[in-house]
Amino acid sequence: MNKELIAPCGMNCGLCSGYLAHTKGIPKKRGKISHCIACRPRNKQCAYLKGHCTLLRDRKIDFCFECSEFPCDRLSHTDKRYRNNFNMSLIKNLYEIRSIGLDAFIERQIEKYKCPNCGDVICAHNGKCYNCDVIENWRV
Repeated sequence: MNKELIAPCGMNCGLCSGYLAHTKGIPKKRGKISHCIACRPRNKQCAYLKGHCTLLRDRKIDFCFECSEFPCDRLSHTDKRYRNNFNMSLIKNLYEIRSIGLDAFIERQIEKYKCPNCGDVICAHNGKCYNCDVIENWRV
């Protein structure tokens, strides 16, 4: 995990199933496994919000918490989906980044999503370690 993998919306792309599939060389399967190299490494802004936010599109902010409308309706909608489906809050991530800084946030993410079997990363989307195939129950 590194700073480049933290999206403006608060998603840690280093935990994403698409990113992990790409970096681990898992073959693509139509409709089942997608690949992504993350937003910032592609020189793109947030996949969820870029089309709806001129500040992101025009690169006037690095993270959504820098906006006077934070959290906006679009981010709140995406956050609700992530809370319900993946036990992760993008808004909470952004508050944490703003509060403790990006480096400390990444250190916490490494600890929280560390595979208990091999020490690699547990995917935030499916609880799977793409290194050793362990499936982990979600931690709060």
